[in-house]
Amino acid sequence: MTLELRGVSKTVEGQTHIYPTDLTLEQGTMNVLLGPTTSGKTSLMRLMAGLDVPATGQIFWQGQDVTGQRVQDRKVAMVYQQFINYPSMTVYDNIASPIRLMGESKAEIDRRVREAADLMQLTPMLDRKPLELSGGQQQRCALARALVKNAGLVLLDEPLANLDYKLREELRVEIPKIFEASGAIFVYATTEPEEALLLGGKTATLWEGKVTQFGPTPEVYRQPVDATTARVFSDPPMNFLQISKTGNRIMFGKGQSAPAQGKLAELADGRYQAGFRPNHLEIGQHAGDALEFATTLQVTELTGSETFVHLDHHGDRWVGLVHGVHDLALGEALTVWLDPRHVYIFSEDGKLVAPAAYALAA
Repeated sequence: MTLELRGVSKTVEGQTHIYPTDLTLEQGTMNVLLGPTTSGKTSLMRLMAGLDVPATGQIFWQGQDVTGQRVQDRKVAMVYQQFINYPSMTVYDNIASPIRLMGESKAEIDRRVREAADLMQLTPMLDRKPLELSGGQQQRCALARALVKNAGLVLLDEPLANLDYKLREELRVEIPKIFEASGAIFVYATTEPEEALLLGGKTATLWEGKVTQFGPTPEVYRQPVDATTARVFSDPPMNFLQISKTGNRIMFGKGQSAPAQGKLAELADGRYQAGFRPNHLEIGQHAGDALEFATTLQVTELTGSETFVHLDHHGDRWVGLVHGVHDLALGEALTVWLDPRHVYIFSEDGKLVAPAAYALAA
């Protein structure tokens, strides 16, 4: 069982929402669509579901062209961030509604409804109406209805966004197990890189209607093919610095340099972009061969156990994520360090030239 998109695109009133896209999704896989708001995640899912007809290209399901087939004629389930339930029905009847339409027996309907309700912690609420539930409970009702359908393609558009932290973490662990057992193709849209890493499977990164990379999630994270993918798969986004290579040295900023070792030694002399993630910037302590940068502190954000530091480095805006709570004065000069093993090298036009040494070792 496969879902294949061949050159599929979407335009609305002359504006391109999805550029020509090729994707093949396999049976029993978790596929994450990762990108910021308006990157095209929902538009791509609507094309997969058959809710929209592509401007160009074809969609194949199990080798059959279903490009013009109505969504009602496909075995598809979809759950949106803004959950949809039938307000006049009980939770039980909401969950049961799709399988009743399939003509299943009363016993089979009851079994599947109660299994899904138990998984979503809704068993005590089966006799209630959706408006008697909290927002998180209503979302779980919508998720349960999608699960009982036993669809071959399940599309989840930021389905956990309205749940409390504890339940969201529990379902992030359970959802991949549920999906793997079902044998269906699952597509999960999120704006959060951390969520993509927790879900695993494969990830497609999206930016302004384009799929920039698709592959096993850890591989896309560790070896992004370009600077755009690296920005998408980093929260906060990856920091960048213009650098140059001359002979056997890499020059970082004003006066900072490091030996051009390993793959860096193979680079042609010239200008490049260095990229590094916020959690790799350090303050107060550093490795012996770390690069040192003089910055100015613009803003701090405390998360409880960590501190985000927003920095200005000669016009470059960086964000660092450092452990602990730090008492720092806004506007003060702040020295930060960076282990060169955590630096990615991109060409001036953004293509990956050399992954970080740690990424190759991972």
